[in-house]
Amino acid sequence: MKKISILLALTVLIMVPTLHFAQEAAGFKALFNGKDQSGWRNPYEWGTVEVKDGEFHLTAEKKFFLVTEKEYADFIFEGEVHLPKGKANSGFMFRCHVEPNKVYGYQAEVDGSDRRWSGGLYDESRNKWVWPGKEGNSVLVESLAWADESQVYFAKPEVKNALKRNGWNKYRITCKGNKIKIEVNGVVTTEIENDIDAKGFIGIQHHGEKGATYRFRNLRIKEL
Repeated sequence: MKKISILLALTVLIMVPTLHFAQEAAGFKALFNGKDQSGWRNPYEWGTVEVKDGEFHLTAEKKFFLVTEKEYADFIFEGEVHLPKGKANSGFMFRCHVEPNKVYGYQAEVDGSDRRWSGGLYDESRNKWVWPGKEGNSVLVESLAWADESQVYFAKPEVKNALKRNGWNKYRITCKGNKIKIEVNGVVTTEIENDIDAKGFIGIQHHGEKGATYRFRNLRIKEL
């Protein structure tokens, strides 16, 4: 009886994390199969994309984005990013627009600099910073008070230090109607209302540093 009890206890311990993972994954669909670039495309004439060990590896000498072939409107997106050493900056594009050699729109910032604005909302190639905002830098900044509020928010230690500079970082982006929420490693960094774009593509960025490799993995989405 004692051996049976031990076996049952071990079975429960094994099942609990398995069930938890299944519940966490419920409703999510993988955007990246970890084997090839299926479902993704590079709209630029430059930039190299490789798949290694279940990861996207992006290299380039100029900034470019790898984007999904499908558009998404309301969703929860999750993805992990690992920045290269040295000067580095990246981002997860969402509800973005794609043209030949150009991607623009919403971007969840991945900031490898001392500024530490990771998880902020940047409007790539359009209106620049949304949150945190800068007076006169974005048409989306309604007032100096808005800019000040966002700067104070990003000065909070838990927000400022949400990104692990030399490790893997998990981003979670939730879009429902005009509500946008960005989380970095479980920390809410952005939560605002903005209605410029209602749908668009998902994208990952190489910032253009020569010789640098940007790594991405576990990209998935749950449509709402």
